[in-house]
Amino acid sequence: MEPRIIYEDADVVVIDKPAGLVVHSDGRTEEPSVADWMLARYPQSKDVGEPWTSPQGEIVPRPGIVHRLDRGTSGVMILAKTRAAYEFLKKQFQDRSTEKVYRAFAYGHPAKDRGTIEAEIVRIRSVPPRWGVAREGEGKTHRAAVTEWRVLERGVDPESREKVSYLEARPKTGRTHQIRVHLKHENHPVIADPLYAKGRPEVLGFARPALHASSLSITLPSGERKTFEASLPADFTEALARIR
Repeated sequence: MEPRIIYEDADVVVIDKPAGLVVHSDGRTEEPSVADWMLARYPQSKDVGEPWTSPQGEIVPRPGIVHRLDRGTSGVMILAKTRAAYEFLKKQFQDRSTEKVYRAFAYGHPAKDRGTIEAEIVRIRSVPPRWGVAREGEGKTHRAAVTEWRVLERGVDPESREKVSYLEARPKTGRTHQIRVHLKHENHPVIADPLYAKGRPEVLGFARPALHASSLSITLPSGERKTFEASLPADFTEALARIR
């Protein structure tokens, strides 16, 4: 299970991350990661990026890692080869000048064809850790989050007869689990999401959360603005065939 290179220059490498590949170690288990792949392929990136301290106190290196995708999410990631490139890209994620587009399959049929979710996200105490939409007056440190979404197709899983929707989601902020939390808040969680759709029926053949980072628009250190796309993985194309 290795990433596929979409684009590469002297400063960055853009990959299509397969579902199931973790971005970096969690400090508890040993398994292949995007960080390991980056270090093996580009040893000069060893000190590029910021290490992460696990809950157990272990220092986990993250060579080239500018942003993250969840383990179960497939799609576009950009990695930095140099410290200067890392700082240049990181600033764009911080000031929200990147444009991210996701595809998702969700349970049910939304009442509207499109919408914007503006709901603050807080961490919920649990194992594994989860996030949720903050209630008014909770007294926690809230983190504003905005997600735009629209329905691309509506259908029915042919086996379970469960209503399903194929969505486009554009997160305007970058909170942990943001799209997954926001869609759950709308009562249309991502199909096969073990945290936010627990107990829902298995539909469309998905064995992982049905979420794919389909494109990323960003300015490269060279000054050129580019949009990188990752084609739909096999489980997405098979799911689309089922509802059609």
